[in-house]
Amino acid sequence: MSEKRIAFLHTAAVHEPTFGGLMACLAPEIALTHLNDESLLADAMAGQEVTARLEDRLKELAAAKPDLIVCSCSTLGGPAETAGKALGLPVLRIDRAMAEQAVAGGGRILVAACIESTIAPTLALLRDVAESPPDLETLVIAGAWDKFLAGDLAGYHETIAAGLRQAAPGASAVVLAQASMAPAAALCKDLAVPILSSPEIGVRRAIDLVTAG
Repeated sequence: MSEKRIAFLHTAAVHEPTFGGLMACLAPEIALTHLNDESLLADAMAGQEVTARLEDRLKELAAAKPDLIVCSCSTLGGPAETAGKALGLPVLRIDRAMAEQAVAGGGRILVAACIESTIAPTLALLRDVAESPPDLETLVIAGAWDKFLAGDLAGYHETIAAGLRQAAPGASAVVLAQASMAPAAALCKDLAVPILSSPEIGVRRAIDLVTAG
């Protein structure tokens, strides 16, 4: 049996150990390739066109002949899937499985993000995977992203947790729109609201797709 491989496209260096660690725990037999390009997200946030460069990065990852390419960036996940179809490459956005789980529960979904550019693609995904229009509310957590850019991950996650404590009560579920936000969920165990994050849910979906059959 040939070796299975998953390739990850990241837009922040912090994601490589996160996803590498998850894969090591859940499916150590699957080989990994990582490619990180922080400029893709920075330029997308600035309103620049990044489609051609995104396609180039996918082609680079395809050179390793992966069974699946996973884009860990929620802002670029949709464009990555679209580019994958155009290139004939199997591409999965990391937050797709999380979105499906969120809408399956019904009720009001609070979509929390730390950068504005992530909100629209996440809302579009949730609406796309829902059988009927979901009840969605959004929250952009002020000040959190500056801490992330400064490398203060503890402060980043604490700021997210503080924002969730204020906004989450009354919601049926919280969706953390960026993979980097995931550790904040552990700081909110006192909240009765389910907090969904994409890394583990998305990795489990990727593993299922690669190992199916």
